[in-house]
Amino acid sequence: MAPAAWILGVTLLTALVATIVVRLGATRIALRALHRSRSRIDRFKLTKKPFIRETLLADEAIAQAVREHAAENSMDEGKAWSRVEVYIDEIVPFFNILTYYKIGLVVSRVLLNFFYKVSAEYAGRPSQGTLPRDAIVIYLMNHRSNADYVLVGYVLSGQVAISYAVGEWARTFPLEYIFKSFGAYFIRRKYREKLYHTVLERYVQLITRNGVTQGIFLEGGLSRDGKLGKAKIGLLDYVLGVAREPSMRRRLYVVPVAINYDRVLEDRSLLRELDAREGGKRPPRRAQLGEVVRYVWWNMARLVARRWRRYGRASVVIGEPFPLAPWLEQQERETGGLFAIERTERLARVQALSDSVIDRIAAIIPVTPVTLACAAIQSFDGDFISHEKLLARMGEMRDVLRELNARVIHREGSVEEIFDRAWRMLKMRRILVRVGAGYSVLPGNRPLVSYYANSISHLLGPFAEGVRERDQLPALAAGTVRAF
Repeated sequence: MAPAAWILGVTLLTALVATIVVRLGATRIALRALHRSRSRIDRFKLTKKPFIRETLLADEAIAQAVREHAAENSMDEGKAWSRVEVYIDEIVPFFNILTYYKIGLVVSRVLLNFFYKVSAEYAGRPSQGTLPRDAIVIYLMNHRSNADYVLVGYVLSGQVAISYAVGEWARTFPLEYIFKSFGAYFIRRKYREKLYHTVLERYVQLITRNGVTQGIFLEGGLSRDGKLGKAKIGLLDYVLGVAREPSMRRRLYVVPVAINYDRVLEDRSLLRELDAREGGKRPPRRAQLGEVVRYVWWNMARLVARRWRRYGRASVVIGEPFPLAPWLEQQERETGGLFAIERTERLARVQALSDSVIDRIAAIIPVTPVTLACAAIQSFDGDFISHEKLLARMGEMRDVLRELNARVIHREGSVEEIFDRAWRMLKMRRILVRVGAGYSVLPGNRPLVSYYANSISHLLGPFAEGVRERDQLPALAAGTVRAF
């Protein structure tokens, strides 16, 4: 289990235990917490699970899918309906105000600020107060770490409680119970059965139609090489399905969200997965468990010895919301109706929309001290760089970033102060060592330099090509259009 998943598990387990302890008077406490947060809850999130279950079981589209599934698999329709009930129970959450606002947010605030210096900013107008009251908002995000769920939920806690789509990795006790109590719904990312996807699609459209604010990681999974991945279109296509009803089209809005870290907790695990895809040997689970134990022991020792240092920045930039109605109207003009054309052509158009959102996210990726330092390091040939040249290159890159209106964290101060913050992390992780009047990259950690440099290389203008040329990570093959 990667460190981020372990930390997330501790966070959620703590939330579960605390929920049980404070059952008495839960409603009153929860409502007070909600009022203090000044957040908005989508009313449908409070709908009881049995009602949602009955609504889906009465859905004609699901009934048709059951008939087709039974015929294709020579199965009794009763057994097919039993599968539908299993899928509904697996997917549908049960949002709990107390768990989310009184416990989850408190625990996430403590842990996030223990590990990181959290920063959040808007690249344009904040969505709160600027959108119509009946707007259906979809937050589309890049995916850097499993901590993203906690980070974005914490940053937006004063506005809205987001419903996430969560993968199979969290379907273990107690993570499944707690994620569902946070309003997250589960999806099987590589499961191709048509009946399952019909149930999932109708559920996503049900909550969208009823105004539930959703958060979707557009890449479909964590970035293994630090770069933004290709957009996956499945969930967004399901959301767009509500636009078959003309009255829904004007209500749909998208908010791009960009996330970056000075340290991604599971970065080494992600790099090992990338290496395994290229034919490398994946370490056994016992070795991975040993790594987690060493990680916990090392950090506990640093804490006891009062040598604990936070892992730098965890930064979120929230882009300007934009309506989907103009895009839908354009499809109407060009095709005569997005939902009247062949499915393959519709998916190609949804892919183009998703790619345009990825471009918006790429433009607002926050530049943290470690990512800027790693990009500067990677722009040089050789493993030794003098102190003066490294600071000069960081200054040149920062000037380019500002000219291109990139989201540089301005509160970090001068280039010397930015490098000092980055140096603490690079030194602690033995990525960079001091040698005379300069620094040397330890060969075994060169992939980590590429991983962090890759997250901002597309923003570096004249330096971008040089940073990419020295990237030592294997290139991921271009993916085909897939649902998840």
